[in-house]
Amino acid sequence: MFKNLFPNRFSVLKTYLLIFLTFSFVIRISFFIWNYSEVETSILSILKTFFIGFVFDIGTVSFFTLPYAIYLLFIPTKWYGSVLDKGITYFAFVLGLLIFIFSFFSEIAFWEEFSRRFNFIAVDYLIYTSEVLKNINESYPIPILLLGIFSILFLLFYFTKKRDVFIKTFNNSDSFQHKIAPTSILLIIPLLFGFFVTNKNAEQFENRYNNEIAKTGIYSFFAAFRNNELSYTEFYNTINTKKAFDIVKNSYSKSGNHFIENQNAIFRNVSNTDTINKPIKPNVIFICIESLGAKRLEYFGSTRNITPNLDTLIDNSIFFTNLFATGTRTVRGMEAITLSIPPTPGRSIVKRKNNTNLFTIAEVFKDKGYTNSFFYGGDGYFDNMNTYFGGNGFNIVDRGRGFLLNDTIKTTRTNIENNEVTFENAWGVCDEDIFNKVLNEADKSYADNKAFFNFVMTTSNHRPYTYPDNKVAIPSGQERDGAIQYTDFSIHTFLENAKTKPWFKNTVFVIMSDHCAASAGKWELDVANYHIPGFIFNAPNQNPQKVNQLCSQIDMFPTLFDLLNWEYDSNLFGKNVLQMKPKDERAFIGNYRKLGLLKGDSLMVLGDQKTKTQYRWNKETNALIPKPINNTFLEETTAFYQVADYLYSNNGLKIK
Repeated sequence: MFKNLFPNRFSVLKTYLLIFLTFSFVIRISFFIWNYSEVETSILSILKTFFIGFVFDIGTVSFFTLPYAIYLLFIPTKWYGSVLDKGITYFAFVLGLLIFIFSFFSEIAFWEEFSRRFNFIAVDYLIYTSEVLKNINESYPIPILLLGIFSILFLLFYFTKKRDVFIKTFNNSDSFQHKIAPTSILLIIPLLFGFFVTNKNAEQFENRYNNEIAKTGIYSFFAAFRNNELSYTEFYNTINTKKAFDIVKNSYSKSGNHFIENQNAIFRNVSNTDTINKPIKPNVIFICIESLGAKRLEYFGSTRNITPNLDTLIDNSIFFTNLFATGTRTVRGMEAITLSIPPTPGRSIVKRKNNTNLFTIAEVFKDKGYTNSFFYGGDGYFDNMNTYFGGNGFNIVDRGRGFLLNDTIKTTRTNIENNEVTFENAWGVCDEDIFNKVLNEADKSYADNKAFFNFVMTTSNHRPYTYPDNKVAIPSGQERDGAIQYTDFSIHTFLENAKTKPWFKNTVFVIMSDHCAASAGKWELDVANYHIPGFIFNAPNQNPQKVNQLCSQIDMFPTLFDLLNWEYDSNLFGKNVLQMKPKDERAFIGNYRKLGLLKGDSLMVLGDQKTKTQYRWNKETNALIPKPINNTFLEETTAFYQVADYLYSNNGLKIK
């Protein structure tokens, strides 16, 4: 029966299909063993995970085999085994194997970094080919990998040929009628998947790892390529729009906030309630640290001694002990910090269209007379950073090669020149070099008598974790801890150098992470993997203190503005953490599909099938325990995310 279904003419196609299914099973079982301690391991769950995976494997491989199946259907019998037939067959077989083998290797690397199948992060990586290829070249032994890929390809081709698969394909007389059935099946399957099956249909478990293992990497990649933005109103829980705005605006109704817009806006005037101290305008340097989770600091229990300087800085700063990132990527952190907004579903606003001329913290600084600059050690073209920052009031200082200003982006650009570089890898110059550039530009601003706000993005704490030799104890290129240790060293060196500058006494340093490394976890939202450190150092008239209120990245700059006694117009969602009452404490956390609000130990999670789940977060074990939904809490969570999406979608984030 199986032979009749796939006649001899389909021998190569059948072999190709079996190879893919075998390799995909090996990858799936490898991920299962890799994360065995995290997955649901009941017999039923295991069987269900692998069955769903097999179904998605069939669907995936059918897309790749369909073009060749159609070719086999229509090529005349007299052309079987011709030069044309052999050329097309060999080429299709080898190319298909190369794609699959390469994708399987890539999946392993992606899983190591994110513990997920391909998502639109992988799509972004495909778009920014230059940086990614350099990163791969510096992170992995490319000659060995290529040798492995081509060795596997050779062996598969050799055994396929040895089993006379090609002979069976070329030497037969199967008629058009014999070929209709297999071609029809290989046509129907991708049509069913294309119209009725989505990647999220694989997610049938409460355990995130089972959901990811059940997926097929290539299918997940193309699903992400097609659907990298999500409509909030279509996919998420909603309430009446006016009610949503009323809930959000009521949370800002304390003395000092005066709304100056219609009901579907949060634009307001934030008054200075400090009648004793006058507003001050120090320079501000913000250091956004790449991928530094709070657990890496000794203060939060680390025994690795990789952040000795940041740990020392704790007692000399306003230090936020209970601060959470909004997302799991740098662009999500940049969005939260600059726009002071909860995360919206899909990709970050930094990466979307219609993302310029927005009301960001740069607008507040600009109104106070500051010059705003964005410093990045790589090419700011990556992740759309230059377009976003340049289009929202920042001058650009980067190592750029590919960014051209246009009529809609009115800014200046300063390159990091070769003579300013002591070390460079795929992601850009080392942290010491970017900090030296910040010092030089700050000197120029001081000489010109200009107040400055500098946003500095570090890069060294990123694979391949390479940095100048003999700077820290852990050798370059070995592990993330070494890169963290180097970034810590670089920040310390920068601050020590800054102390020698005439502008230091009048400069506030804000230090905060963009997100944690390896933020994925067992749970829908792995709360502990959003916990980040935050510092405000050298603030005038402020004593060091530890701020224990639960808060979010979006609150950092509204807190700073209040410390400086500023009155300003605001479209920001953030609040002054120091004035938060216990009932007002909250943190927004999410990924590209799940949106969460954390209050105390209660977490509400909104999913993209209009699902809503409430959990009790066990801080000691990081477990999420389901609990009955509190409707008031659900409405509050829904209101903030719905309003954030409404404002972006309806130009409500634009500068007035």
